[in-house]
Amino acid sequence: MSGGLRGTGLHKTHRRGQEEVHALRGVDVAVDPGEVVALLGRSGSGKTTLLHCLVGWERPDRGEVTVPGARSPADAGWATLAVVPQRLGLLDELSLADNVALPARLGGAPDPWGAALDGLAALGLRDLADRLPDEVSLGEQQRTALARALVLRPAFLVADEPTGRLDQELSVRVLGVLRECAEAGTGVLVASHDPLVVAAADRVVRLSDGRVTGP
Repeated sequence: MSGGLRGTGLHKTHRRGQEEVHALRGVDVAVDPGEVVALLGRSGSGKTTLLHCLVGWERPDRGEVTVPGARSPADAGWATLAVVPQRLGLLDELSLADNVALPARLGGAPDPWGAALDGLAALGLRDLADRLPDEVSLGEQQRTALARALVLRPAFLVADEPTGRLDQELSVRVLGVLRECAEAGTGVLVASHDPLVVAAADRVVRLSDGRVTGP
């Protein structure tokens, strides 16, 4: 797949009571296949709004998002554009393995269960495959959400604070998995405050007050 995930001239304003909050003010961002990009910024800088626009969960007021192989980000399948949201979005009634396998089943993968177990094993969760989300820690849920996002080996991955609930050892493991995905061709965008993520990234994009402020 040629080309990258692109956001061009993105503007987004939210209403908070009588106040207008300018979350994005003309943001340009790009993620190419095979690279890991860290998105940095303090709380309120616009990081999560930018991620939501890139994956089609919010529409920018102005500007354009392009995803290779999809008419729009909202139309992109999980094999094209996968997401690890902050709230994780695991289904409480499904085991960890079934949560991970779900996109593979919906995507028609030949062995969804096997792919799910492989993904869990890569993140140190194989022994917890049969547990429900509320039977494991938040950090284990977070790694499960990452395994789910990667189960179809997506062209692009957007992850919001994927190491936020992990200790250093587990963060290093997660970043190793993300690097392996990038080496296999996935373009990875990670919003984070974690210095380990910054050190592992190929590029850093910094947001402040809804604007890109520099490399």
